[in-house]
Amino acid sequence: MHALVIYCHPRPESFTAAVRDVVLDRLRVAGAEVRLVDLYARGFQPALTAAEHEGYEDCPANRAPVEQDCADLEWADTLIFVYPTWWYGLPAMLKGWLDRAFLPDVAFIMPRAEGETIRPGLTHITRLGVFTTCGASRLLTWFVGAPGRRTLMRGIGVILARRRRTAFAAHYLMDSSTAESRAKHLALVARKMDRLIAARAPRPAPRGELPA
Repeated sequence: MHALVIYCHPRPESFTAAVRDVVLDRLRVAGAEVRLVDLYARGFQPALTAAEHEGYEDCPANRAPVEQDCADLEWADTLIFVYPTWWYGLPAMLKGWLDRAFLPDVAFIMPRAEGETIRPGLTHITRLGVFTTCGASRLLTWFVGAPGRRTLMRGIGVILARRRRTAFAAHYLMDSSTAESRAKHLALVARKMDRLIAARAPRPAPRGELPA
């Protein structure tokens, strides 16, 4: 297993860091090869520049500013996101990473004719994990529409393997959490990770195969 873990939080003492550590521990116990991308520690610049936007479809030159990220995505068969939910969605740092690294001919294949849609480019990734925290309640998050979860589980999910295995866990009401609720959540993350790792992954599909 080649696991790419995308971690996004500005403070090293955060509960999100504890979630990350559980994810990494379960992967290492399973003998997975792991690449951790800590976006804040790296000083990643999330804003897509004018030059990058102009050359967005110029493949493969579009990879140059984020070559390592593209190589990581091509290496991975497992993709895991660990981040806090802010205003019901993704932190700007994480959204910016998606904007800059999920490029044509890397993450997806551009339409070839009028009326066509994009086609999946990461069909070799057969496992997807999403682990987050939410200040809002589960009910309020779902009332708003859970846009962060939808972006990753659905938006990213449809460009991965068709029968990918998935795991999701969120600690809701984080602002009023307790030591007990946090410990319970970390145990849940460990169980979700173990099931994700143990699940029989599908065969990678050919690049460009549209989801069913």
